[in-house]
Amino acid sequence: MRTSLRLRTGAALIGLLLAVLTISVPTAAAAAETLTWTADDDITRYRSAPATAVAGATTIVFENSAATGNTTGMPHTLTFDTSTEGYNHDVTLNILAGPFDVNNGRHTATVTLTPGRYRYFCTIPGHSTMVGELTVTGGGGGEDTTAPAVTGTVTGDRDAAGDYTGSATVTVAATDGGSGVKTVEYQVDDTSWQPYTAPVVVSALGDHAVQFRATDNAGNVSTTGSVSFRVVAAPGDTTAPTVTTALTGERNATGDYLGRATATITATDTGSGVDRIEYQLDGGAWTAYTAPLVVGTAGMHMLHSRATDKAGNTSAVQMTHFTVAERPAEDTTPPTVTAAVTGEKDDNGDYLGTATVTVTATDTGSGLDTVQYRLDSGGWTAYTTPVAVSTPGPHTVGYRATDKAGNSAAEQQVTFTIAGQDGDACPDSDTRTTVIIAGVDTGVPSADTGNGCTVNDLIAERAAYPTHAAFVRHAEAVTAALVTAGRLTARQAGAIVRAAARSDIGA
Repeated sequence: MRTSLRLRTGAALIGLLLAVLTISVPTAAAAAETLTWTADDDITRYRSAPATAVAGATTIVFENSAATGNTTGMPHTLTFDTSTEGYNHDVTLNILAGPFDVNNGRHTATVTLTPGRYRYFCTIPGHSTMVGELTVTGGGGGEDTTAPAVTGTVTGDRDAAGDYTGSATVTVAATDGGSGVKTVEYQVDDTSWQPYTAPVVVSALGDHAVQFRATDNAGNVSTTGSVSFRVVAAPGDTTAPTVTTALTGERNATGDYLGRATATITATDTGSGVDRIEYQLDGGAWTAYTAPLVVGTAGMHMLHSRATDKAGNTSAVQMTHFTVAERPAEDTTPPTVTAAVTGEKDDNGDYLGTATVTVTATDTGSGLDTVQYRLDSGGWTAYTTPVAVSTPGPHTVGYRATDKAGNSAAEQQVTFTIAGQDGDACPDSDTRTTVIIAGVDTGVPSADTGNGCTVNDLIAERAAYPTHAAFVRHAEAVTAALVTAGRLTARQAGAIVRAAARSDIGA
């Protein structure tokens, strides 16, 4: 029966790998080159990866195995990005590999690469820093070496002198008869190159030059083109500018600004253009606005602002009211944190079945930032709900808290013992031979843990949990205690916790 289960599990794993492995494979061309990626236990980078390639049919090799340094069984994926702007999106590749899969972690696929850049990454949660780029250059035989042709035209209303009134619109067009246009860029008045996606409207008064260029998919860049023109004020501008004020700064519960407030005034004008911006603070003189205004005097303030365009039109005065409050005294007092253990006890004071540890923390200063606990020798974990401990034997729960000012309470501990070392603590025991969570067989033996309870009994997948995270933390606590007691290996504990994380229990 166990052999049959292994066969069914193996078949399911093969089906999963086939479902995950989705690639665009050419049917006619043979691979002209081979590119190899490798991975190991690290979740921050691939162990090795190519940086460049030549366009054409290519064999992709992804190996995440014991031979490449994977000692924990950790799976990784090699996935090509098909959505981020600026990269080639013509190859769909998503390979899941691990030392214990049907290929022992080594997988191959054939794809067709085109000139440009590809972005690749690992899709497994927590492995998001495993990312890189592959630059592909044009292959031989008919390679495109001709740059695109690019042109720019200027349109808009013009006066008798040929100048554009109010604004000018620059439209850029690019064509390529070879590999095709990949990108078009422009810059106004030698500022900085920007992607061209729509006609560019220039409304600032004065002389201007707009440069433009294009790049094809083979990497050929056109010569830079340019158009020059002058924008002058539109005749008959009678519309005043629009002026707005934005306040920023740290605020207290009543909305007052702590220590200081920064006022940023902006103005826009679609006619002749903005000529000047002015402000008046608390009834003082009107002053030219040139940079954000910092107000640090405690109390109530009134800020007036206005703008005038080049045709002489002045906006209505805008008023902004705000209050600056003194900063409260610095918080140097750490939080107060306590813990209580509850549950049914036997005559020796040991807890029967389960002990629940409830941590309480308060802070009257800056407020709580984090509350954490750790069970026995496990790592520190964010405390969100009471911690249930059901593994027989002695236990220690440490707890601590930190406030928003950075003050940390000293670590404290509670100790207790779960009874049940003798006899059968689980008369209706889950007798499945391996640990199964939400229908997924981890392959870890569900042996008696020493008191008549199996590992499945302690995981208790059918119990009620307030959240999915609470179930995962419960699985972590149970397996950590079993590792400490020598009932599980670290690898077996990891397999159980991963299965718990992938389940929907408590969701």
